Amino acid sequence: MIVTHWGVYHAEMRDGRPARLVPVADDPAPSPIADGMLDALHSPARILRPAVRRSFLTGQAGAGRGAEPFVELPWDEALDLAAGHLRRIRDEHGNQAIFGGSYGWSSAGRFHHAQSQVHRFLNMMGGYTRSVQNYSFAAADVILPHVTGDSRGVAKGHTLLRDIAQHTELLIAFGGLPAKNAQVSAGGILRHILPGSVAAAERNGARMVNISPIRDDIEGRHDVDWIPIRPNTDVALMLGLAHVLASEGLHDRAFLDSHATGYDRFEDYLLGRADGTPKTPEWAAAICGVPADSIRDLARAMPRHRTMIAMAWSLQRADHGEQPYWMAITLAAMLGQIGLPGGGYGFGYASVGGIGAPAAAVAWPSLPQGRNPVQEFIPVARIADMLLGPGERYDYNGQSRVYPDIRAVYWAGGNPFHHHQDLNRLRRAWQKPDLVIVHDSWWNPVARHADIVFPVTTALERNDIACSSRDTFIAPSHKLAEPAGETRPDYEIFAALAKRLGCWQEFTEGRDEEAWLRHLYDLACEQAVGSGVNMPDFETFWQEGLRDLPEAAQQPPLFAAYRADPAANALRTPSGRIEIHSAVIEKFGYADCPGHPAWLEPLEWLGSEKTRDYPLHLLSNQPKTRLHSQYDVGSHSRASKIKGREPMRMHPDDAAARGIREGDLVRVFNGRGACLAGVTLSDALMPGVVQLSTGAWFDPDDPAAAMPLEKHGNPNVLTRDAGTSRLAQGPSANSCLVEVEPFRQAPPAVTAFTPPELAPAGPGSAPSLTQKT
Repeated sequence: MIVTHWGVYHAEMRDGRPARLVPVADDPAPSPIADGMLDALHSPARILRPAVRRSFLTGQAGAGRGAEPFVELPWDEALDLAAGHLRRIRDEHGNQAIFGGSYGWSSAGRFHHAQSQVHRFLNMMGGYTRSVQNYSFAAADVILPHVTGDSRGVAKGHTLLRDIAQHTELLIAFGGLPAKNAQVSAGGILRHILPGSVAAAERNGARMVNISPIRDDIEGRHDVDWIPIRPNTDVALMLGLAHVLASEGLHDRAFLDSHATGYDRFEDYLLGRADGTPKTPEWAAAICGVPADSIRDLARAMPRHRTMIAMAWSLQRADHGEQPYWMAITLAAMLGQIGLPGGGYGFGYASVGGIGAPAAAVAWPSLPQGRNPVQEFIPVARIADMLLGPGERYDYNGQSRVYPDIRAVYWAGGNPFHHHQDLNRLRRAWQKPDLVIVHDSWWNPVARHADIVFPVTTALERNDIACSSRDTFIAPSHKLAEPAGETRPDYEIFAALAKRLGCWQEFTEGRDEEAWLRHLYDLACEQAVGSGVNMPDFETFWQEGLRDLPEAAQQPPLFAAYRADPAANALRTPSGRIEIHSAVIEKFGYADCPGHPAWLEPLEWLGSEKTRDYPLHLLSNQPKTRLHSQYDVGSHSRASKIKGREPMRMHPDDAAARGIREGDLVRVFNGRGACLAGVTLSDALMPGVVQLSTGAWFDPDDPAAAMPLEKHGNPNVLTRDAGTSRLAQGPSANSCLVEVEPFRQAPPAVTAFTPPELAPAGPGSAPSLTQKT
């Protein structure tokens, strides 16, 4: 049995090797992403031995990162080299000069979780500069505590999907409910329940409205009401809906008075008393492209039905990304249905799997990371700003902060050359540190941009335990294959470094892999007993495999207790209520995030003057054939490519105007960069919008050039690296304009999956540790 982010599988073995991964019978809608895992095990792109960037061995700085050959070293030499440079940087510059990078998705297991491993190691050697929030919902994670006191309804605490299927009469999905995103979940997923939940809602007569530039953001249904909307204009549409509710007396004034604060200040803005501009449906229509009559009809339907406002995480990954979430909560408060079964709001349904699924009765343990004595941190999406501007001031959530001077980047888990914006800018920033160490299994872009690369095993090559906070299972994840080449688990690499740095005991606590798995399982059993759940001994669990556990007893709708008694269950906001107007945010004085939800024009959108040069809005959404950039090297992801490039969807009218046909290669470009993609035509997109999913491994035609042509279809060479606002500083990738033209030249070969030039080296190749890089 193997547990992955996209499902639980049994392995069919042949000659002692895994030949096929078969989804467990419990999964009603299994994901095919696992199909690419087996061939990737022995891909030519596997990193098989420790490797060091060639000029790093001669003491040169990082200007050649991403453009140089590597020298393979014996493990002991590579470990000595890494430990020596980490020690030097720590001693000369302090632990705050070390940035611990990871993105947490490299393993679904509780032990071999790269993010936990790297943070535990760095804490044991004295600490590190960390990041806060994530690329998925950073803006939401900052704005919601100001509005509702915490982040419930973003990643946890949702009204269950089965309650929506049973009680919701009108489901308004801003950004849709894309089943492709719900294939994956961070801690693994046993049952893919989204398709069945959507079908159950349909059987129960729910009306579904998909408000998105993309019609098939709710897949598999033909009776969904599609309201095409210009990207980044959802707040204007919601203001138009709110104007109808307020001006026609359809809002729940009693709920606003008892459970919210600041509505009157917001209403002054809504009705134009504050700025002279009433936010009427006609006003909204001119911005968002939705007809005013459609806005009125939807607004009048909302209070007549049990209405759920669902919003994808993607909407806050945009310029002023805090505003759609604040406005959605405000609109739900005006309807007065927050806390009712099937009513209110929820964010991220279908943004990943398990949102809205029942939770287990047991709270699972994870690998402890220890305490980080370093107080420095950055918002996660500001890494290039930090590397390019040490000592510069920036605003974040009411604080005036200073970027630290980072001399070492240690990255294990995740690929910043996938999820970060403006990759040409990131490449410039990436040259700044003295040292970059990377753990990875394949020669992907982050490994190619390292100084020292440690080869790590994949999930198929090690044992683990998986249990998810968004599902009800615990399962062993069995090792199915021997490690390729000289690969090692992250844990063994960090233990070897810890021994060299004098913190082996603190890092390992004297345990090997099996001892840690037994320890974590014992902790799970202790917590299970406290929840009234009986667990078998470890040997029985390991042999019998998957165990499905009872659901948590109480899983009420989001804010049901607060609705029932707002005094006894006051929110953790200054007022104890939902803050439609926030005096705290207003005092920050941020023009890009005022004291109540508002329409703020994005820098790049289809109403911008920039459309004269770049008339198409690029949506870089999540891919269907992989998780982020994981297993892009695998057969399942590669089968979706067009002439070896990532497919880009385009409306037939936009393509015809540019002489582009189905299957053509095109150059997608703006002032930040350019990439190649293969075109597929679809009227499921509104005209003026193109869709190029993230995750194609970054593949520049000239790695040494400042703005090379990216050959493989990575949209983040095009996206803008700027914070959502001074409040949250989240990523704003979905505010991006481009132009597209046919690519009529002989296409350059895709080399994303070809390893860099490698050279073996004997003992003594590493430079003296007294020589600084």
